[in-house]
Amino acid sequence: MEKTNPPEGPQPGKRKRRQEQEDAATEVTEVAPDVLRMQLPISMPGLGHVNCYALLDEDGATLVDPGLPSANSFRALEDRLGQAGLRVEDCHTVVVTHSHPDHFGGASRVLDRSQGKLVAHHSFYLGAVAPPKPEVAVDDLHAHEDAESGLRVPEDSARAHAHKPFTPVRSLKRGPTPWGGNPPRPPFKMRARMALLKMMGRSFMSMPTITHPKAGGDVIRLGKREFFIVHTPGHTEDHICLHDPENEVFLAGDHVLPSITPHISGLSSNADPLQAFFDSLVTAAELKHVSQILPAHGHPFDDLAARCGAIREHHDERLIRVKEIGRELGPASVNDIMKKLFRERSWGAMAESETYAHVEHLRLLGEMGSHRDDKGYLIYEV
Repeated sequence: MEKTNPPEGPQPGKRKRRQEQEDAATEVTEVAPDVLRMQLPISMPGLGHVNCYALLDEDGATLVDPGLPSANSFRALEDRLGQAGLRVEDCHTVVVTHSHPDHFGGASRVLDRSQGKLVAHHSFYLGAVAPPKPEVAVDDLHAHEDAESGLRVPEDSARAHAHKPFTPVRSLKRGPTPWGGNPPRPPFKMRARMALLKMMGRSFMSMPTITHPKAGGDVIRLGKREFFIVHTPGHTEDHICLHDPENEVFLAGDHVLPSITPHISGLSSNADPLQAFFDSLVTAAELKHVSQILPAHGHPFDDLAARCGAIREHHDERLIRVKEIGRELGPASVNDIMKKLFRERSWGAMAESETYAHVEHLRLLGEMGSHRDDKGYLIYEV
């Protein structure tokens, strides 16, 4: 294990890629006091690794986002822990930032051996409301109490209920998308593995009981320090970040990534997931005492407010472009708008779902109208 400053990206002579696309490095680095970055391999569109962070304390470690459920990912995790002088059995706590398999998939394997506790947001779900969503965007302390947490925290008995342990259950219900297209699906290799395991009578992944559900504004002690739970819906409804103001560390999950933007899908229980994401960006940008941002993909960085602003600007530009397309096409389906908004290589269900999030945001603002045609497809117009 070595202690190092955050890498600066690809070296000269190598094909330039986005940070988040880089293959998982095998070395373990200390990115903050008693915080280790362990890169785990993943095979997902637009991504090459997921960062699992180990928060060290006198009893062992807390793992944040322990990777995919695959044997390859788990072997890599065991290797990285070994470099730090740790075993899986020493990982007494697992924190999952949100309900995507490259973040929660390895939790069962870890907890089967450590018998530890599992922390996640109390609204954590496994596709019970909508189909699985992609990870990345298509083309790429009183100050921390409830009012700033990004969540309307339930009161009294409702809040107590939010902290009751539960085991998420995956729903098999899949319906047509609101706009009439096909829902996004996991990558082909993952679907093939899921089908094979199903034939063998086994599950692709299991989810242990979330023993410690949390709400925004909660305080939790991890790695010899106190972290504030910051609820940041948008990428998923159950996304959380962890903020340690004393050491100025912010574990960002997928909410804020260094060089790409997370996918914002219109397939959500939230009526306007894009607005939820905007609100969450404001929540993150306004946090005080943040100097080290630890994302779930890519390298650590140091200006949270600037990055939040850049991501918001990207979506504002996209909203302007959607309205321009609407004026060009006249009444148009989500698929029609998607084909103008994205390059042909990106066309598909993922691009449609992101397009839908943007046109619905504009509709709710009163800047676009919609109706259904005789086939039941949503038609939008400026």
